[in-house]
Amino acid sequence: MQEIKLIADVNDIRIDAWLSSKLEQHSRSYVQKLIGDGSVQVNGRTVKSNYRVKYEDMVEIMIPDPEKLDVVPERIDLNIKYEDEYIVVIDKPKGMVVHPAAGNYSGTLVNALMDYCGDSLSDINGVIRPGIVHRIDKDTSGLLVVAKNNSAHEKLSEMLKTHDVKRVYVAVVEGIVREEAGKIDAPIGRHPADRKKMAVNTKNGKRAVTRFKVLQRFRENTLLELELETGRTHQIRVHLDYIGFPIVGDEVYGRRKQKFDIKGQALHAKKLAFNHPVTGEPMEFESPLPQYFTQLLDSLSDME
Repeated sequence: MQEIKLIADVNDIRIDAWLSSKLEQHSRSYVQKLIGDGSVQVNGRTVKSNYRVKYEDMVEIMIPDPEKLDVVPERIDLNIKYEDEYIVVIDKPKGMVVHPAAGNYSGTLVNALMDYCGDSLSDINGVIRPGIVHRIDKDTSGLLVVAKNNSAHEKLSEMLKTHDVKRVYVAVVEGIVREEAGKIDAPIGRHPADRKKMAVNTKNGKRAVTRFKVLQRFRENTLLELELETGRTHQIRVHLDYIGFPIVGDEVYGRRKQKFDIKGQALHAKKLAFNHPVTGEPMEFESPLPQYFTQLLDSLSDME
């Protein structure tokens, strides 16, 4: 545990903003997390992020040491699109879980990354999710970026929060989408009856925005391109089900009886673009459609 003591040299400034200027190696979101966890005290008392510091306030910050990771590294082949000392861009296959959780403690992307990167992964998200800045679902294939150190992680997290990371997906949905393009703006939160699912939740949900455009129409299905403005859990899957066009193969939000045996939703993270978190260089990556997806499109074309 690292303990830092500061005396306020400003007046009437939010404590999260002031501490972010003092702790330059940490982002404002990380500082807010410390405050929320009770790791920041002012004059011996915990405060909220909107507390406004006063001249000569005594501020104590406790920064926890990284927890020892007890997830086992595993030698698993990775499709690496780009790598440097700060980040790794991975093209994840369908069926791979991103990080360990109940029922999936091995065979995950994190297990593979621990073997490949060793200790060179950020630890901001704890012992179960080293390096993981954002996730894609187990049965969603495609691109995601991993952080090798905390500074890159914090910068990427800020960029995701401010919508400065472009994430484009393609999906095959049930039904014919008539509009050429559109926007789904509906808050997402926990399903009120099934806690394992997410749902459009106007009472307790967080704002979620997905843009879509039609790429191709088939007899009973539509190929869509989708771009995330926000990044809620299962966002695309929930939003498409909400407007009446669930993703083909989605066993949670889709139809009970599926026509195609593709083992999970036909959703692929095709494009990823952002400015490098350290150098600022514009970066853009594209993943070709995997075999399961092209086979599905071929089957739909054959049905025309």
